[in-house]
Amino acid sequence: MPHLAIDYSANLEDVADIHGLCEALRVRAASLEAFPEAGVRVRAFRADHVSIADGDPAHGYIDISVRLREGRSQEVKEQAATELFDAAKAHLAEVISMRPVMVSLEVREIDARLAPKINTVRSWIEKESVND
Repeated sequence: MPHLAIDYSANLEDVADIHGLCEALRVRAASLEAFPEAGVRVRAFRADHVSIADGDPAHGYIDISVRLREGRSQEVKEQAATELFDAAKAHLAEVISMRPVMVSLEVREIDARLAPKINTVRSWIEKESVND
């Protein structure tokens, strides 16, 4: 059940394809063995009011938070962090090269005892593939 939340400064919206970033991260996450495709969720939130570093309004940021249900090994979590960050850097390469921007990613574990869930997406995906 990987959740990917992208928090980004509004001043990047005209130069960065945020929907494309969501899609790039979804595809990369779903390609990782430890992430079941039916559980992957990627969403983005625009921050309209920010103050970064020295206050220059040209500065921008993209912060990616990855939340995973507990139980994956440290190696798997590190691989996920590397793979997802590489996907973000590749997608954002042009933006990174043309303006001041901070890009960060953090992986955190979700304590299953404190996070009940329901997910019927998997069964719907399986029904759709049977009906094709």
